[in-house]
Amino acid sequence: MRIADPFFLAQRALRKEVARMAAQTTGSVVDVGCGMAPYRDLFQHAQYLGIDRIVGSRFGSARAGADVFYDGKHLPLATESIDNLLCNQVLEHVFEPVAFLSELHRVLRPGGRLMVTAPFVWDEHEQPYDYARYSSFGLRYLASKCGFEVVDARRTLPDASLFAQLWLAYCFKVMRLKGGVGIYGKLFMAALSIPVNIAGMMLAHLLPSNEDLYLDNAMVLIRMPEGKPQ
Repeated sequence: MRIADPFFLAQRALRKEVARMAAQTTGSVVDVGCGMAPYRDLFQHAQYLGIDRIVGSRFGSARAGADVFYDGKHLPLATESIDNLLCNQVLEHVFEPVAFLSELHRVLRPGGRLMVTAPFVWDEHEQPYDYARYSSFGLRYLASKCGFEVVDARRTLPDASLFAQLWLAYCFKVMRLKGGVGIYGKLFMAALSIPVNIAGMMLAHLLPSNEDLYLDNAMVLIRMPEGKPQ
């Protein structure tokens, strides 16, 4: 993470939440939809496995961090065999979230932990595989429907830094859609990102927070021993 990155604020906030969740894990950890596996280093104390689908967005997102690939429906894992699951910024790309969460429920041991992050306010991305945005209440409903209980819930950028992040995301997307981000575009975005990121961090401390308007959800769910997907 670099302050010259247009997604610095979002990535810093997510990493903070995942690091906090990772510190409480023991045993096996499966990162479902791991992408480039940016949080692998946070689970060095556990048995980490990255799993992803072989799909591509219109911008050719890589899946180089995966240890195992799967069909997007059935995880190649035994029933009730995993201690912890990480599902980071994946749910918005799942067209049938109940079926997906039910599969996560299947492979997780009773009492096991599912660590979830999902966007609330974001632009469309990874097209055409972008299907939903989730409020905290929507995630809680899905959790209960699929046999999980929410034991911890956080929100990232519930303050004025949200607007700095969205402005940079807007600028980045406009530049990319108008011919790609070449060397000059990258230099321009770096020069723009540094002062905007700094301003965002300052405004986050100077202005009141608003817990109803935020960027991402970060939740820890527990697989209930008696709970079954409905």
